[in-house]
Amino acid sequence: MTEKENDNNQVEVVGTVISGFEFSHEIFGESFYMVKLLVNRLSEVTDEIPLMVSERLVDVTEDYQGKYVRAAGQFRSYNKHEENQNHLVLSVFVKDIEIVENLENRKLNQIMLDGYICKRPIYRMKPLGREICDLLIAVNQSYGKSDYIPCICWGRNARFAGSLEVGERIQILGRIQSREYQKRTSEGNVLHKTAYEVSVNKLELEKNEIM
Repeated sequence: MTEKENDNNQVEVVGTVISGFEFSHEIFGESFYMVKLLVNRLSEVTDEIPLMVSERLVDVTEDYQGKYVRAAGQFRSYNKHEENQNHLVLSVFVKDIEIVENLENRKLNQIMLDGYICKRPIYRMKPLGREICDLLIAVNQSYGKSDYIPCICWGRNARFAGSLEVGERIQILGRIQSREYQKRTSEGNVLHKTAYEVSVNKLELEKNEIM
């Protein structure tokens, strides 16, 4: 993998572990587990961010709940087939993880993406006049694979993003956020779901900064 490919998807989050390790999958004899991290925003709101961690990085039999952790890696996606349709599943693929003593004087949630717009941007204005734009960004991995990352822009960034074309290359700085929503099944049951997306703080197109 080239240095450029290493740099196009970088995540660092710091927060409190709020779950145990749950087995996800095994590949080439290496097992991966999911664990949830509660990350504070500047406001009173918190985000629950899923981490995918190799058994080679941590002792997955240990209870980390309540401990402060710093995790760095990449924001990854894959399609999960359920209820006769594909569902985009997102998590932080952890490459480095450590226990920290506290959360003071740390950047708790930051992500950098360098990718391509792969779906027409959806620009809209909320009733109180706040501008929003949804983007879907394809970020290349090695071996010809890509991660598909939903992003949300606000204000001037939203207005600019709404004018972008499919295939244009952009660089994004922001944070990962979680959002609760409800989904009704074909049987009429209501499921409580969590969606993950990147809240964009800074957006660049072809190396020309627009914020």
